[in-house]
Amino acid sequence: MSLRLGDIAPDFTAETTQGTIGFHEWLGDSWGVLFSHPKDFTPVCTTELGRVAHLAAEFDRRGVKVIGLSVDPVGSHGAWSQDIAETQGAAVEFPLIADPDRTVSDLYDMIHPNADDTLTVRSVFVIGPDKKVKLTLTYPASTGRNFDEVLRVIDSLQLTAKYKVATPADWVQGQDVIIGAAVSDEEAAELFPDGWTTVKPYLRVLPQPGT
Repeated sequence: MSLRLGDIAPDFTAETTQGTIGFHEWLGDSWGVLFSHPKDFTPVCTTELGRVAHLAAEFDRRGVKVIGLSVDPVGSHGAWSQDIAETQGAAVEFPLIADPDRTVSDLYDMIHPNADDTLTVRSVFVIGPDKKVKLTLTYPASTGRNFDEVLRVIDSLQLTAKYKVATPADWVQGQDVIIGAAVSDEEAAELFPDGWTTVKPYLRVLPQPGT
């Protein structure tokens, strides 16, 4: 059965390019991004890991730990990381999980027989400090991921975890937000004393809190 939003992210122990880790212990109180790749030394994956390496400071600023995975062994990951640094202009400083026996891949349902019964698909899991799955994304092997979108979603998840708001379509940091549907006008008046704009009774807009 695939993981659902709100499920506890399965814990595991695995070998990585930075040694053996216990996943939950490694996460600690941080947010986390676990993302899988079909295979080392493949073109799209090379650009993806390079992009995440370039965005390292953005993930750090949000308190997010990043970890990658493929079914190849640690030695392969290390050699591939050198190619990534050479071709993409950024060193991979986050750990890469070696999963040759597919233990982690099966826990997270990263093997899709309809696509390939041996390789992981391009999955992304955003995990909160409570170890619960907050976001899942799965891409086909031919399509590289948009990691600016992953950061945008993390911004929304972190904001909405702190305040009783939701974010509208295409929202980015600093734009107006929406009062959550479960929040009554009476509660909203206590939470947001500066007020809001009522577009419809179910659509109440206000500036992003905390800015």
